[in-house]
Amino acid sequence: MLNLLRRPDSLSCGLNRRELLRAGGLSLFGGMTVPGLLHAAERQEHAPPARIKSVILFNLLGGPSHMDMFDMKPNAPVEIRGEFKPIDSSVPGLQVCEHLPSIARLMHKATLIRTISHTYNSHDPLPIMTGQTEGNPQLPAQPTDQPDIGAICQLVGKGSPSVPGAVCLPCYPGYGENGRRGGPYGGFLGSQYDPLFSVCDPKFAREPKVNHYDPVMPEGVPYLAGMDSQSDMTANRFGARKSLLDQLDVEFKRLNQSPAQDRLQSFQRRAFDMLTSSKTRDAFDISQESDEMRDKYGRNLYGSSLLIARRLVEVGVPFISVHQEIFRHYGHAYDMHSNNFGMLKNHNLPLLDRLYSALIQDLEDRGLLDTTLVIVMGEMGRSPRVNGSAGREHWPQCGFSLLTGGGLKPGYVHGATDKDAGYPTSDPVHPSELVATVYHLLGIDPHMEIHDRVGRPYTISRGGEPIDGILA
Repeated sequence: MLNLLRRPDSLSCGLNRRELLRAGGLSLFGGMTVPGLLHAAERQEHAPPARIKSVILFNLLGGPSHMDMFDMKPNAPVEIRGEFKPIDSSVPGLQVCEHLPSIARLMHKATLIRTISHTYNSHDPLPIMTGQTEGNPQLPAQPTDQPDIGAICQLVGKGSPSVPGAVCLPCYPGYGENGRRGGPYGGFLGSQYDPLFSVCDPKFAREPKVNHYDPVMPEGVPYLAGMDSQSDMTANRFGARKSLLDQLDVEFKRLNQSPAQDRLQSFQRRAFDMLTSSKTRDAFDISQESDEMRDKYGRNLYGSSLLIARRLVEVGVPFISVHQEIFRHYGHAYDMHSNNFGMLKNHNLPLLDRLYSALIQDLEDRGLLDTTLVIVMGEMGRSPRVNGSAGREHWPQCGFSLLTGGGLKPGYVHGATDKDAGYPTSDPVHPSELVATVYHLLGIDPHMEIHDRVGRPYTISRGGEPIDGILA
């Protein structure tokens, strides 16, 4: 039996923090500390009604060129409008890029925000996952960062009791460059609120002709490192962990000052279920999918990642982020300082067109689209003027977000930009407002207050309010 009681370094409730972590599961997916459980239960007393159950964020890392995709300016000079032509979409009066024909046919299901605007000039998803835009944009992920949406989902106990509250695919942002870009972390709440990260070992069919700006498709399937070993848990290990939970039950009953005490049993069960369930491992096993479905998504790293994301929605994971990662010299994702139009035409836009249409149709066919929110965006847009290398520079002042799913006005365009797509002229949207909208749809109060490591209070949306204009 694990002895958690009467140790000199025990927690205030009598539990030993180190042995809790050694038990290997109660904090495996985060959110399992006693204070966190109590406070989360209390904070949810006044939560708005949930409109959705899950979110899939597809992060187009690097900054997608909004005026070459969803906010085209065909009457602008060529050095502004670029090389592409617009085509009509399924929404009257709304045009999108000619290289997004499948998305064009589905725009009546989507909500398009054309005016995401901020000043955080950095290639990481921190703003769009947390609402935080202040700080040093040159730093990697910091323990003082705002917790992301997935961390808050875990804090308040969203989702199925037997799966993690958040998963990040195919790897953490920065994995391909041996760094950690800010975004999908527990931040100042602690690493126990980090998502479950998958890992990948991508293969490439060729070397790029030009490093960074001749993208090569990464092949492979994301997987869970070390997850297989959990299936070989012995009876003794089961017994030890069940004994741990029995001891926790005794300690929880001592915490009778909180009105949330009666809810602790559900959190306790969730902890044990996550230790023993195979649902998460099974969701990563896309060999169970038909060849037809695999082909619809595409047999590459990102197609496999979004297919796994749909499977994670099916088993009840509340927040899944998929990041189009930068893998060294094989491609700069959407950071197109050079060869902007070639990278979009020959790689990024056909990939996005296929992935989005496959995911939306798949979710709809399975009856999941009305309870799922799909977000497609990057951390910024690109500069209106084309540079001398046929590229566009960083431009956080204006970008887009394509949202599809429950709780939103379908076929709706929010905000407008000037003649060059450089700045919003109506309804600018700060990332904190987008994050607040996601919380609102998930049934989490965006004004819920949390405290950083020195006790300073922050709302989980970093002060943002839900965007009323896009809500159904």
